[in-house]
Amino acid sequence: MLSKKTKYGIKALVHLARQEDRMPVQISTISKSENISQKFLESILLTLKKNGLLGSKKGKGGGYYLLKNPKEIPMTTVMRLLEGPIAMVPCVSLNFYEKCADCPDEDTCAVNKIMLKVRDNTLEIFRNTSLADLSNSKVTL
Repeated sequence: MLSKKTKYGIKALVHLARQEDRMPVQISTISKSENISQKFLESILLTLKKNGLLGSKKGKGGGYYLLKNPKEIPMTTVMRLLEGPIAMVPCVSLNFYEKCADCPDEDTCAVNKIMLKVRDNTLEIFRNTSLADLSNSKVTL
């Protein structure tokens, strides 16, 4: 299940991507517009800033802004920063692989086989969806 942190992070990124002038947006503005607790949003935006997706400006006219074009931000990046591994089980993760302690043989494991398919299809969607795709759609998260 998608965590609130990731859901709110995507909503905040879409909000910033929809700013035509790319000017900084105050946390309070995003918080009100997207119905996200301001304190929780601060933590999420700091994570995104520390990982190079956002910049910030202090003082009057300050706030957060995207450092990259929304077309250059794939959902794989956002998901891994906010959610962690994309795979549902560690034995099929590309970046966070761990052998399952209860599995004697991954090659014959039915769970491993189905989770590989789930991971591959999920990655396909995330790789082929950018922040621009989400911000240009009329869909609300």
